[in-house]
Amino acid sequence: MVLAVISVTLMSAQAKLIGKDYDPIQIAFIRAIIVMVLLSPIIYKLGGIKFLKTKKPFLHFFRSIAGVIGNVLFFYSFQRLAVADVTVISMAVPIFSSILALIILKEIIGWRRWTAIIFGFLGVVIALDPSINIKFASITALLATLMWSITIIFLRILGSTEHPIKTVFYFMFVSFLATLFFQPFIWKSPSLDVWFLLIGLSICAFITQSLMTFALQKARASIVSPFNYTGIIWAIIIDLMIWNVYPLTNTIVGGIIITISGIYIFRRETKKSIRSSNKINV
Repeated sequence: MVLAVISVTLMSAQAKLIGKDYDPIQIAFIRAIIVMVLLSPIIYKLGGIKFLKTKKPFLHFFRSIAGVIGNVLFFYSFQRLAVADVTVISMAVPIFSSILALIILKEIIGWRRWTAIIFGFLGVVIALDPSINIKFASITALLATLMWSITIIFLRILGSTEHPIKTVFYFMFVSFLATLFFQPFIWKSPSLDVWFLLIGLSICAFITQSLMTFALQKARASIVSPFNYTGIIWAIIIDLMIWNVYPLTNTIVGGIIITISGIYIFRRETKKSIRSSNKINV
């Protein structure tokens, strides 16, 4: 999982290196094509077209739409903010997911998790630092985190029956179709160095999906997921190495609070899951 987090951090850095001259929708479009090409031999080995048959097309569609919107917003934010700033905000996913689970899945949230959620939102507010003018890119990062939280809810529903590779393929396929429409209006021919970055970004996306899937298959989410928060450390290192940018105090403090809150929520969800499974077994 740590390798997966490093990979996604490298992907974020490459999105920033590509720069604001290229529309994030174009980046998402090219990434979708390259990842689908990388997935093709795996899908062929798993059964080809027959493997891709699904009884939940609408769930795949809505999960993918939320995912592509989230990705475009994340790319936009990474192009304009420090990698660590966006990474800290993105760590609020379990906080949003808990609230969405209450609304969509009708899950019961106890007072301990509510306390952790409120504590986590305090961390988000500190990271955004409303005492100064909040940058528009910070808002898009927050909206991207919300979109990604929605995809987590859909994945929890799809995960019971759908193969992870199938889910990733449909995500990329819908991303391709959704972003294809905009290309005549935004397309800018990438230079050779930007092509290398786009290919590298797409390979990192493919590696991230593969490693995270493997990690979640081999260990419980409560054990694996907290390693996501090492992404803050890697993001700070990359900001220092490439752009010589030091994290702001509010970013560090907010990141610590969000991390504590997120890990606690993961732990509480695991205990609840274990209790539920024990009741079923009895």
